[in-house]
Amino acid sequence: MGGFGLAGQRLVQAIPVLFGITLISFFLIHLIPGDPVAAILGNHYNARTAAALRQSLGLNYPIWQQYLIFLGHMLHGNLGTSVYYEQPVTQVISDRVEPTIWLVVYASVLAAIISLPLAMISAVRRDGVIDQGIRTVFVIAFAMPAFWVGIVLILLLSIDAPLFPVSGFGTDFGDHLHHLFLPSLTIALPFSAVLIRSLRNSMLEIMAEDYVRTARAKGLAGRVIMVRHILRNALPPTVTIFGVNIAFLLGSTVVVENVFAIGGIGQLLVSAILQRDYEVVQGITLLLAVAVVVINFLTDLVHGLLDPRVTYG
Repeated sequence: MGGFGLAGQRLVQAIPVLFGITLISFFLIHLIPGDPVAAILGNHYNARTAAALRQSLGLNYPIWQQYLIFLGHMLHGNLGTSVYYEQPVTQVISDRVEPTIWLVVYASVLAAIISLPLAMISAVRRDGVIDQGIRTVFVIAFAMPAFWVGIVLILLLSIDAPLFPVSGFGTDFGDHLHHLFLPSLTIALPFSAVLIRSLRNSMLEIMAEDYVRTARAKGLAGRVIMVRHILRNALPPTVTIFGVNIAFLLGSTVVVENVFAIGGIGQLLVSAILQRDYEVVQGITLLLAVAVVVINFLTDLVHGLLDPRVTYG
């Protein structure tokens, strides 16, 4: 099957996956202890008002019927209305999605910038002091919780050395880059550990191939061999790892946005869960699921373009 055919098949397979995600998330959200009506009304709670609000929100229906209503609205592009913000869920999410997109893209770029040269150095200096040092540092970074890494970076680069802001998103392009550097680096460090390991191992395998030895025997420059033969053939599997981990990286934004007080959808998700705002939680869950499917789809396309063998596999 061709690379593009495989990507198309993945896209078709994503439909039942998305349906399953809506089903699971809907029922799990409704298992969270607490009454959303009581959370909404607060000190104004009374039995009559609560009954009227529960009726207007459809919470008096059986849970399976609530799900069918939600699914019907979703298929028409309506994710419902936030009971806390009293706005359409699509509007609430769209107002908060920009910082998250910035954070994910910024972290991905930083991870690529960090990983590519370090993986090359690590492969060339295999089992040497530099190789062992790079691997040790990034294994430690991978093992550390994201909130702890974020706090350490704040202490070092915001408080001890006031180079970057502690929180916020900024107002323009340069300001965004400045404000989001620390949270992006917090996400990029463990991400880089995975990429460095993958690319290093792929490069070591390629360096042992006959055509690389032949290129050396012909007297080609080491830089040419590294770029045209080794790196070019080692990239496709790492691209796949990159795409898969970007999908997981979306989950990291929930923690990091709360550590750095970035008003993105990660922070919105935590707030919505605490406020029992079911519609917003379901909307964000669906958005993240669609993002994962799209990222995997694009990863398949890029992999097919970089590795012609996928086209004929």
